[in-house]
Amino acid sequence: MKRSILVVDDEVRYRELYARVLRDAGLEVLEAENAADALDLLSHEPLDMIVSDVRMPGETGLDLLRRVRTEKPELPFLLVTAYADVREAVDALKLGAVDYLAKPVDLDELLAAVRDTLGVSADADPEIPAGSLEGIVAASPAMRSVLRDAYRVAPSDATVLLTGESGSGKEVVAQFIHRNSARRDKPMVPVNCAAIAPALLASELFGHERGAFTGAVNKRNGYFREAHEGTLFLDEIGDMPLELQPSLLRATETGRITPVGSDKETLIDCRLIAATNHDLETDVAEGRFRQDLYYRLNVITIDIPPLRQRPEDIPPLARAFLNKDKTEARRLSRAAMQVLVSHPWPGNVRELANAMAHVRLLSQTDVILPEHLPPAVRKSAGKAAPASRNAEPQEAPAQPRTLEQHEIEAVTTALKQTKGNRTHAAQLLGITRRGLIYKLKRLGIE
Repeated sequence: MKRSILVVDDEVRYRELYARVLRDAGLEVLEAENAADALDLLSHEPLDMIVSDVRMPGETGLDLLRRVRTEKPELPFLLVTAYADVREAVDALKLGAVDYLAKPVDLDELLAAVRDTLGVSADADPEIPAGSLEGIVAASPAMRSVLRDAYRVAPSDATVLLTGESGSGKEVVAQFIHRNSARRDKPMVPVNCAAIAPALLASELFGHERGAFTGAVNKRNGYFREAHEGTLFLDEIGDMPLELQPSLLRATETGRITPVGSDKETLIDCRLIAATNHDLETDVAEGRFRQDLYYRLNVITIDIPPLRQRPEDIPPLARAFLNKDKTEARRLSRAAMQVLVSHPWPGNVRELANAMAHVRLLSQTDVILPEHLPPAVRKSAGKAAPASRNAEPQEAPAQPRTLEQHEIEAVTTALKQTKGNRTHAAQLLGITRRGLIYKLKRLGIE
């Protein structure tokens, strides 16, 4: 389903220009020439975002923003103006505007801001319908490649093994596969194998008969039968006890399970997705995981890269987690975002979610600054600068380097780190995309 954007501007040339650019990007666009018409459309049209001029006859864009915040506080709002008024910018951010752009607007910057806010990929893969990605942030090429593979295997019943560090998003990918499979209308049952006591895991998976063991006062179906005609997601499969692995192997090979305390097999019909942060090949070699079960699970393997290898995902993920409750719209300052992008995130997406929960609970401001971030995140950013000073000493240049040379180095390094993505390079540098484009022209960087 196309995302719907309302463009509000009393000047026809600007309104039509913005609308054309957004439509060319595959978005549905409605137009209004003033705040009153915009509010009328808002009352009966489903909108995903508003892009509005500030200075208009009658009610201004800021007035419209206030009204929208009252009626639909979760609706993203982007302000555009020909007047570079810092006080207006601050007021707009305090009211919950997602961004504030000055005319003449860089159209790439406008499109990037809209896409970033809505979580729409700049080069969305035609293989994946936009509606399938709802609730998923995948701005990086690495994560889009993961989702492409996941979408391709989703329609089949093939067993999928998801690998990657803890907290990298394996369950999110498992849910994506289930939602895009023929079993989407049936349950997906997640099971964390590491969170269940080994003595109880067989009963939890395969079920048990009444009286099968002490405390079994009632019959239990087990997770395999709960996932009948749906998907069973076995997380942390590498932590499954070795003695239970033959039963799982038989279940995957024959489609039959035997409940604890029963001598009768039960047919099962569920799609299996497993996930682990272990190196299962090493576990097999060292005798901690059965080789035949590994080959049975390893039909399709999708590796989820850690967050530090996909920095393009950090800004949109941080914004999504920050405004998760949608009770108020908060904005991360560029300085705060620079700290987030420079942090290595050993706990991956889960750590980022926790950091934004810290900010939501403890900060009382609309604009988040570096000092509002968790101490561990701030400390890691502070360590980044000294690291370069402690590096292997280089031969001193014959002449002191000019400011322009330092600028060229900083800009080219940022572009290399982001593989030429100007929007994300600007975020790393702590400047706007417009500012980066200006620097590229001034410094003569192609």
